[in-house]
Amino acid sequence: MPDPLGFCDHLPMVDSRDRSALRTLVGEVVAGLGSLTHRELNPAFEQLGMPPVPDDAGSKRERIELSLSQVPDAELPQVTRRLLEQSHVHVSPSRRYRLEDLLWEEDAPPEIPKKARRELARALDLSELTQHHDRFMRLLERFWIAEDPGLSFAELEGLLLNGTRPVTLRDRIERYVFRNPGDWSTEELFDNLGAFEAGDARLARFLEGLVSADVLLDDRLQEKTVSTINGHLRSAGVELRVTGNDGGYPVFTVVSTRLPGNRRPKNIIFASFAKPDIRFQSSVDNDIEIVGGNPDDTLIYDREIPIEGLRWRDLHAWWQDAREISSDTEARGNLYQRLLKSLPDNSEGQKNLFIAYHQILGPSPGDPALLPEVWLHWDHRTVQERGPEALLRSRMDFLLLLPHGQRVVLEVDGSQHYTRDRGRTPDTGKYAEMVAADRDLKLRGYEVFRFGHDELKRLDAAQAVLRQFLPDMFRRFKVSN
Repeated sequence: MPDPLGFCDHLPMVDSRDRSALRTLVGEVVAGLGSLTHRELNPAFEQLGMPPVPDDAGSKRERIELSLSQVPDAELPQVTRRLLEQSHVHVSPSRRYRLEDLLWEEDAPPEIPKKARRELARALDLSELTQHHDRFMRLLERFWIAEDPGLSFAELEGLLLNGTRPVTLRDRIERYVFRNPGDWSTEELFDNLGAFEAGDARLARFLEGLVSADVLLDDRLQEKTVSTINGHLRSAGVELRVTGNDGGYPVFTVVSTRLPGNRRPKNIIFASFAKPDIRFQSSVDNDIEIVGGNPDDTLIYDREIPIEGLRWRDLHAWWQDAREISSDTEARGNLYQRLLKSLPDNSEGQKNLFIAYHQILGPSPGDPALLPEVWLHWDHRTVQERGPEALLRSRMDFLLLLPHGQRVVLEVDGSQHYTRDRGRTPDTGKYAEMVAADRDLKLRGYEVFRFGHDELKRLDAAQAVLRQFLPDMFRRFKVSN
């Protein structure tokens, strides 16, 4: 029997991303640990999340290289974050910039085309953005290399020989933006910052900071600036959207508008043992109820879905309140068994996927809740009665409601999806219905991922598949994990 709470020996999640460039750059930075003594190296490794190396394993350089070589690729991003946050070595601005780019681009940020970047820069009023000098400069220093003089080596050498301090980007911003307002437009500032050529993730974070309460202290100006920026981003399928609150000020995040984030689910009907008998208590308020049979045979989640998506903590709290269970642990175990029981007996693949998801992620309340047997369509008439107007695919095998309204469907395909006569005869009609239903889901804003039943027919095989799939899927949809 699987551990219902996930308290098992969790298996490491595998990540297939090529991180050779990140490893090389991290290696260049951690080489600076050579300034420490042999005795100080292992504590420094521990702070960075690198494994210890015996003091007698070689020179300091050899010990550093050996420790880094033992860091799995999947753990390199965490080492990089710690390196950027605190370490025993100095990270130069240029290396920090490159490390951040490699780290941030792993989140698969939405693309912001150069034309949209330049057009929104032309539309922004620089005098409005720079009302608070220190706040604005802190933002620039966070995302751009403000101390880089921008000179060739020969020019820099000539200035040093003449005893002249090189002119940095910070100096030029102070002069052309603050001391002589109007000398630079927002477009010229962006050009000098390198914003038109920067990675999508860096520019997105910069725009989020630009409209934050750390820079703009007037929520009306925040809204105005966001509106101006979005006027040029939306044509590229991107926008700044409110995703939180900071002391009464809105927090904005760059998100893709191609995701169904503008509509939140009102009722989630899932984990049913049979087709539910539904009626509206109030069609105006969209209040529904299940009539007939056992009310517990179908679950209805009717709480608001947070901007962060539906997580286990949300589902556990709902279940605990609905069932009046006092113990958190009992509620989690009880819900797990209820969801597992709803999976069809003839699909070991679905059961293994559900069990493996819990075993790999463990009992983390912040992980996305995996909802089984979710009703997408409901029609009180049968397909035969409805005829050609019948809705395809009434139920989804699994649904994940992820941050910013993203909806991900996981389907486990057995032979019944494309054969008849209990798998003996290929059925092109069934296959056509399946791909048509997929198209319909995608047009509604769902992302569909299919697994072959044979991939998941053994639990260990399902674990291997999900260890490969989940990190990439979470990264693509910006799930913090």
